[in-house]
Amino acid sequence: MIGVLSGEGVGEEVVGAALDVLDAVADGSGRRFTVRKGGAIGLAARAATGQELSPDVVSFCDEVFRAGGALLCGPGGGRFVYDLREKFHLFCKLVPLRPYPILRGAGPLRPEAVAGVDILVVRENVGGIYLGEPGERRDRGRLIEAEHRFRYDAVQVDRIVRVAMELARRRRGRLSAVVKRAGVPSISELWIERAEALNADFRLDLELLEIDNACFQIVADAKRFDVIVAPNLFGDVVGDTGALLLGSRGLSYSANFGEDGRAAYQTAHGSAHDLARTDRANPVGQIQALAMLLGESFGLLELRRAIEMGIERVFSEGWRTADVMQPGCKLIGTRELGRRIAELARWDLDHAA
Repeated sequence: MIGVLSGEGVGEEVVGAALDVLDAVADGSGRRFTVRKGGAIGLAARAATGQELSPDVVSFCDEVFRAGGALLCGPGGGRFVYDLREKFHLFCKLVPLRPYPILRGAGPLRPEAVAGVDILVVRENVGGIYLGEPGERRDRGRLIEAEHRFRYDAVQVDRIVRVAMELARRRRGRLSAVVKRAGVPSISELWIERAEALNADFRLDLELLEIDNACFQIVADAKRFDVIVAPNLFGDVVGDTGALLLGSRGLSYSANFGEDGRAAYQTAHGSAHDLARTDRANPVGQIQALAMLLGESFGLLELRRAIEMGIERVFSEGWRTADVMQPGCKLIGTRELGRRIAELARWDLDHAA
């Protein structure tokens, strides 16, 4: 079962394109998927229900997970994503940063800066400042003081660092741990101590990077990185900075995992309300999230590869949405780009058979 939360802003459009691709690869492979749609999430849900993660949506997600399914989430504003991860203990977020070679030069970075880049960001998802305890004090309606308490413990740190180390061992054997020793000394010391202790068994090429330097190096020398592991806030910053390597935030995607096999796949960009209902949003991040879902949660690697090949071929043929438009290419909209990816993914499966 695939549970779909379309989100808000451009969510309906990009999720719609992804579901068209799902229909195409289902037909091409002879497989059938049960697809169920849930209710509103994020700021749209708050306006309707007063909660960004409503009890109805919690119940919907729980049913999907109990059936052995996975979630495909469109963009949702506010605290929805943090609440979803906490509620279902999706402690690990993976953010792949692998630029399409054909799109070199489409984004703000020089083509040589992104050539050969292949980074995986591993972000701790259920601790740190985003899941802390907010507090505030007001005087006559005016905020005069605010505080926010947060923590990490060794169990949380070990769990996510082990995931990152296992992934790095299967890849190129390099791990960068992101900290801020002077700015967040106690928590950074905990991360450093645990990473160094665990690496006694893994024997990886381990480096410790300050968050500001990590972001600089991602832009200046991205090829130095293999796997990056970071606390919640730092992982968010690093992942979003890394979207520069892709050429557009519309190409960014991610997955959130729990220890029990629960998983939610999502775009890694915002709701882009200014693009809603204009047929201008790039659906590729959402389609990549679907491909990752099929491969990681269902083991359907041939379907994942067919979708990825469809995306590459569409770009190679010169079709573009406005965010990655280049000279000599052909401008099309959300719907048409999704249709062409679906068509080519289906063709790949038909001819593979």
